[in-house]
Amino acid sequence: MTRHTHHSIDYVELHVDDVAAAKAFYGDVFGWAFNDYGPTYAGIRAPDGDGEVGGITTGDQRGSGSPLVLMISDDLEASLAAVRGGGGEVVEGPFDYPGGRRLHFRDPSGNVLGVFEPSDG
Repeated sequence: MTRHTHHSIDYVELHVDDVAAAKAFYGDVFGWAFNDYGPTYAGIRAPDGDGEVGGITTGDQRGSGSPLVLMISDDLEASLAAVRGGGGEVVEGPFDYPGGRRLHFRDPSGNVLGVFEPSDG
């Protein structure tokens, strides 16, 4: 089982035009398997089948088309305070989602990343 480490990179979201088409592409080209969460989101299964390493989604988060890198947190409120204290700007959240709570922030160089706290702690 994967051990998740506080503030390590844990998940990457790819923003796509069409989830079904992206699943077909990544499945055919790289052999990826998915967990379906509806027409606008699919989780990318870990190679060993234990958990997920990322997701593909449609929606307003696409921005420049860059992937959204997500770090895991043991305490989202402490992560929020650290982002603000370090000069980052919270651009969304914190908000609830089916897997827990998360926020998106812009670092001082303009990169947008996310931090999430899973609902199972």
